[in-house]
Formats: sequence, C-alpha cells, structure tokens
Amino acid sequence: MASIRYLVDNVETSVAFYAKHLGFTLQQQFGPAMAILTRDDLSLWLAGPTASAAKPMLDGRKPEPGGWNRFVLEVQDLPGLAASLREQGVPFRNDVIEGPGGWQTLCEDPSGNLIELFEPRK
Repeated sequence: MASIRYLVDNVETSVAFYAKHLGFTLQQQFGPAMAILTRDDLSLWLAGPTASAAKPMLDGRKPEPGGWNRFVLEVQDLPGLAASLREQGVPFRNDVIEGPGGWQTLCEDPSGNLIELFEPRK
C-alpha cells in the first residue's frame, strides 16, 4: 500500500470531497487536524492547518496545499467521469488529453491539491 499526505485547508470538507467524488473510505479521523482515507491500495492522509505536518520548517517556510505534484487514480470511462465531476462543480486544470499510455486530466480537491485521473490505453 502506498501512503500519500496532502495538506488541506479543511479536513472535513476534504474528507467529504474524496468520499463523494472519488470513492475513498474514511478509516480514521483525528478531529479537525487529520484524517486517513483509503481506496484500493492507496492510503491518503489529509493534514489540516493544526496537524504536525503543517508546522513551519526550521527556515520559517510553512507547508501549504496546492502545487503540481499529484497522485494518479486509474479510472474507466474518463470522459464520462470528468463530465460528471464538472457538473458537480469539481474544478479542473485542463481537458482530457491523450498521451502514449492513455488519457488523463487534472482535477483539484477543495484545497487546490491535484488528482490525476488516468484511463490506460487498452
């Protein structure tokens, strides 16, 4: 199992997003600070502003959500899923594009963290 930690602005909002839109299951929640969700072999740790992962570094930099790093979820019927998520108000950074291994698009969680939705070529 792979574990990924995302910094989020609000743990409750993020848990609801990942459960409703992307099929994750809540395993544990530590108040407003952190939650652990799973989907298949992926464990997603959502760390809010009060989590230890959000504390400033020695040089003063503060971890924050967003950016371009992401995890990839393999899906079926990417065009249909992307259309459904858009109708539900999920923001996307691009349209579905074709690459050598299949098709992909980038959507954002409520804190601006990226999720790559990928449909492999058959």
